[in-house]
Amino acid sequence: MLHPWHDVTPGEHLPLEFNALIEIPMGSSVKYELDKQTGLLRMDRVLYSAVYYPANYGFIPQTYAEDDDPLDVLVLCQEAVAPMTLVTARAIGLMTMVDAGKKDHKILAVAVGDPEYNGFRDANELPPHRLMMLRRFFQDYKYLEGKTVEVDEIQSADTTKHVIEDSLQRYSAQRRRGFHHKH
Repeated sequence: MLHPWHDVTPGEHLPLEFNALIEIPMGSSVKYELDKQTGLLRMDRVLYSAVYYPANYGFIPQTYAEDDDPLDVLVLCQEAVAPMTLVTARAIGLMTMVDAGKKDHKILAVAVGDPEYNGFRDANELPPHRLMMLRRFFQDYKYLEGKTVEVDEIQSADTTKHVIEDSLQRYSAQRRRGFHHKH
């Protein structure tokens, strides 16, 4: 069986266009995440408050971010995309959270195959309300668990290049050393 993190190409037109593997469909209140050991999806938890994911959420294969996970990506699309679907996506911005003192980057992207979104090149072209909803979700979604999360202002598409390239390089380096998965 293919492992979605290790055996799927991150894409042909990196860094700005890439394959995103969706874990959580837009509108879900269930947080699914890749089980790194098996490559299956695990239900992590049901969100504690009456909120739902405001975009399709997943990761870029063969990346390794600063939080020791694959690089997170939010894919804007008119539709909820089924978990474990590969979506060709284009980066339009960067949202950085500070969670327990650690930087947690999330690439903001659009689904290339969605005519409603594929014209957007930069986050600042989106309606301000849409950006506010994205930030607000990540500020609030752990609130009832008693955790606070800081979310920086959303940055432009240019800022994503080095984050994506960096996480691709970190993955290559880590792969040579071997991954040791914590449960």
